[in-house]
Amino acid sequence: MSMSQSQLTNEEDVTIGLVSISDRASSGVYEDKGIPSLEAWLRQALLTPFVAEIRVIPDDQPTIEATLKELCDEGGCDLVLTTGGTGPAPRDVTPEATVAVADKVMPGFGEQMRAISLHFVPTAILSRQVAVIRGKTLIINLPGQPKSIQETLEGVKNALGDAVVPGIFAAVPYCIDLIGGPYIETEETVVKAFRPKSAVRRK
Repeated sequence: MSMSQSQLTNEEDVTIGLVSISDRASSGVYEDKGIPSLEAWLRQALLTPFVAEIRVIPDDQPTIEATLKELCDEGGCDLVLTTGGTGPAPRDVTPEATVAVADKVMPGFGEQMRAISLHFVPTAILSRQVAVIRGKTLIINLPGQPKSIQETLEGVKNALGDAVVPGIFAAVPYCIDLIGGPYIETEETVVKAFRPKSAVRRK
């Protein structure tokens, strides 16, 4: 299934690919919940306007690779976020497909996602999420469950709502700066983007 809002894109907009990787969701056995919750989170977290390019595809490595290439090379995505397919089951091949299309691997994202998830479940060590760069696009594998997606993006927060373990999205805007993408600003009450002082644009 493919849905595009690219006709709404302005030059200032960020284009974000959202890819749900699931045999059952792609065949209509159940409704995908990861992408709607992820898009809703992004609407809260980003101050910068963005357009979502949404794909729901099966757990098939050639299909995943082709979809990622299309979003990066033809769709002009600055960021691609995938959900699902990162466990140890035989059909979980999202990390393999992601690495196969990579120019550079960014291991820190996967390390931090597992560190965050270990605060909630011991089975976080079974997760194999990776992040890579293809051209001028950052691709990140996220978990499949909405709750886990939010936790990895925002990090571990205390009772006051302050992040005690940073979420991975804090590093995303600066990473996109470094690879030649648009300047992305976040809503600090959701997730505070970190940039060196020299990289912060004055308003």
